[in-house]
Amino acid sequence: MKISDFLRAGVEVTILLADVHAFLDNLKAPLNLVEFRTKYYEYLIRTVLESLDIPTDKLTFVTGSSYQLTRDYNLDAYRLAATALDEEYLDVDFQFGGVDQRKIFTFAELYLPRLGYTKRAHLMNPMVPGLGGGKMSASDPNSKIDLLDTPEVVKKKIKAAFCEEGNIEENGVLSFVGAVLIPISELRKERILAATTSQAVSKDQIDKLAKPFVADGAPEEAVFSIGRDEKWGGPSHYTSFKALQDDFAEKKVHPGDLKNAVTKAINELLKPVREKYEVNAGWKDIEAKAYPSPKDEKAVKKKKEKVYHPPPPGKGRNAGKPPADDAAPPPAEAAPPAAEAAPPS
Repeated sequence: MKISDFLRAGVEVTILLADVHAFLDNLKAPLNLVEFRTKYYEYLIRTVLESLDIPTDKLTFVTGSSYQLTRDYNLDAYRLAATALDEEYLDVDFQFGGVDQRKIFTFAELYLPRLGYTKRAHLMNPMVPGLGGGKMSASDPNSKIDLLDTPEVVKKKIKAAFCEEGNIEENGVLSFVGAVLIPISELRKERILAATTSQAVSKDQIDKLAKPFVADGAPEEAVFSIGRDEKWGGPSHYTSFKALQDDFAEKKVHPGDLKNAVTKAINELLKPVREKYEVNAGWKDIEAKAYPSPKDEKAVKKKKEKVYHPPPPGKGRNAGKPPADDAAPPPAEAAPPAAEAAPPS
């Protein structure tokens, strides 16, 4: 959501598709797959922003290999950590990342000026916990929602997610509402308000605008609703994440009701992304190359050279033969015939 905030504010945004860093990250994927994956993520990020009606005319994608393999970059890399150099070679005024990047940002602020480069500003975003309650992990598909997950997969992941009643710490489901769903809901409300006060926008156009994640009959200031059967008190409407967080901590919101609301909102959010993916042959082709199915990959097994190892004594071909230690000694060499004695003279 911060990227959309920057773009809406008129900031020229450069997104680094860090293919070299990805390859060097424990060498998890070969370079050819990384190349396809950078193209895949460009499709994905651009489509998500467009699905939210975020202007992308000031958005630029740069692959790390376009400059990280140059002579100048590598000479500098010998003098400075590569990650800190990106902001110089991307020619940006500030760098944005998660709080897990704070050590790199501190390093860059200290050492880039020593190379004669400009000191940049750094902005950091809090990390959203994974669905399992701990850190979100790319290697654990159940710890996160993929932007092309089907409604069935989203429902299954959210249902299995850690969301203990009253627990607001390390709660990935609750945190997702605060970090993603409510900011998008607020953005949609702003758009609708701007459209309704503009004489240039027709009612039909307003009706086609994406709606915030609130139920029918919710107060005008509501940004998120949790549906609930009337026998359990009916739906709840929230004007801020803090209000929802407080109710959850006080066990006024059941985890099952929260999960249902989050599942519904995520599937609504991802629907236009999935629809664009389904009609984009180029994107689908890139995905197939970037993330090939294991069954489609031919396992290349190294043919072992056959080496003959003779069996131990008394086994196999040597069965019945006495061990070398018990073998009869070789016959003694025959003594040469004695020379005849010369007759006495």
